Amino acid sequence: MAPADGLFAACKAHNNHRRGLEERAGGYMIGDQGTSPRSGDTDTSRSGRLSRRTALRLTAFAAAATPTLSQLALAPTVRAQAARVDAGDVEPDVSIAELQAAMTDRFTTSREITRDYLRRIDRLDHSLHSVIETNPDAGSIADALDDERRAGHVRGPLHGIPILLKDNIDTADKTHTGAGSLALLSTRPTKDATVAGLLRDAGAVLLGKTNLSEWANFRSTHSSSGWSGRGGQCGNPYVLDRNPCGSSSGSAASTSANFTAAALGTETDGSVVCPASHCAVVGIKPTVGLTSRAGVVPISHTQDTVGTHGRTVADAAAVLSAIAGVVDPRDPATSINAGKPRLDYTTFLDANALRGARIGIARDQGFGISDKTDAVMVTAIQALANAGAVIVDNLNIGALETSTTSASERTVLLFDFKVDVAAYLATRPSGGPRTLQDLIDFNNAHAAQELKWFGQELFIQAEATDGFFDPKYATALPDSQGASRHALQTLLAENNLDSIVAPTNSPAWVTDLVDGDHFTLASTGPAARAGYPLVTVPAGFSFGLPVGINFMGLALSEPTLIKLAYSFEQATKIRKPPTFLATIPTS
Repeated sequence: MAPADGLFAACKAHNNHRRGLEERAGGYMIGDQGTSPRSGDTDTSRSGRLSRRTALRLTAFAAAATPTLSQLALAPTVRAQAARVDAGDVEPDVSIAELQAAMTDRFTTSREITRDYLRRIDRLDHSLHSVIETNPDAGSIADALDDERRAGHVRGPLHGIPILLKDNIDTADKTHTGAGSLALLSTRPTKDATVAGLLRDAGAVLLGKTNLSEWANFRSTHSSSGWSGRGGQCGNPYVLDRNPCGSSSGSAASTSANFTAAALGTETDGSVVCPASHCAVVGIKPTVGLTSRAGVVPISHTQDTVGTHGRTVADAAAVLSAIAGVVDPRDPATSINAGKPRLDYTTFLDANALRGARIGIARDQGFGISDKTDAVMVTAIQALANAGAVIVDNLNIGALETSTTSASERTVLLFDFKVDVAAYLATRPSGGPRTLQDLIDFNNAHAAQELKWFGQELFIQAEATDGFFDPKYATALPDSQGASRHALQTLLAENNLDSIVAPTNSPAWVTDLVDGDHFTLASTGPAARAGYPLVTVPAGFSFGLPVGINFMGLALSEPTLIKLAYSFEQATKIRKPPTFLATIPTS
């Protein structure tokens, strides 16, 4: 057995144990395939491709009603089920509920799970560059959580579960927080970001930091998504020379590649859901204020939000449950949570939610641009209808905005960034940059490392702004935020819709460090400007490249969007593990 296979060995033991109990009891389990491991399935390679193996997954006994994550994790009927993986494929996806069940039944430990993820990162991430840094204390944190479990204390569904964080989320530990930039490496945060602290409180193991588009892709007008001075160029786990999108590139890519159970990302406009789409994972971009931004390197207090990546809707919802709904005095936007109970978003996982739901199709958001994307969406819309949704077609969000709404968004972000990044830098220990001009000067002084591929045009434009009292800002904010809110509210209300959908993005383009990204389409702008939520789910593949579908809603409509996204996921089961192809075969 290879050293990295401890988790899967534990699952095998769990499987054998469960089957033995049932044979002695004369019982059986629904869906038991009796699949045997292949002989010789051991991992002998450190290359980007894995040798043949058998990996075992824990799944829940079928129930008439969808169980919550906590119910899945503790259900006594949880069993092990063999799943075989062909040569060259990565291991099958293991969910948070399945990992929790294995620990509950004492067939594996947080220490073993954490070790296996770290070894998998070490073995495979050299080709992907999705993880900037791992936490040297991850093993000891897992040990402490295992001790708690043995003492009879389990904090909840994330107890002992390894989670990666985007490199712009502060952690007061031995890892750095750099926003991908070398400029911030001279100091470390002295306090966790609120979301990081909430994950610790929930029992998660903070596994390390993920690569990203440097400064959350707000430095240059022609950057390459997924590139940072600190981490280099992140790849796409399906086809390595394709782009993972950004800015939460490494969070989505590492989750897709099974380097972590789930990850945190951040979004200002597209930065959670675009990489989720490109990497075939679920991305939840919450309402602005639902999750705290305190201790997160900012772009804009108007639009920034912290979201989640998971291989399933259930996983992404479980992590959102741990970080959402608090009122944080460090972030005034979280006042929207005052007087409201914190929610367990896994209670909204309803496989039948599309039945009778009214779903609008925003034809002006990404349709008619890429025939590959359109083909995926034709199938996805039919799947919505087949699941019982009422389709309301030919909606146009942009027609209810103004001709200057997009340009006004850019103005808002430029003004916000100069002020917000300085406020963040003031929270860091002395010895590092304190202003945007300091960051510009650092990049100029370290041009060989930071400016090799593209410049800092957005930094320079933001530095030229003159504060929130400038009339240009006062004009731009209602034209950006207000117009998009009006458009979405009007369409959803007048058509009595539960959600509006559109393609999240096109298939991934070939990474181009010389000329930058080759974006063709996106549907993230209206919700980003409005501060409203999005949930993206894998919708299909084109030439092996994923395409996602975006579910849009109004403020705090996450329960509805999670229901609908989960129902679509269960009706289609589109996702398949990535294969780390070097490039798309031409013959």
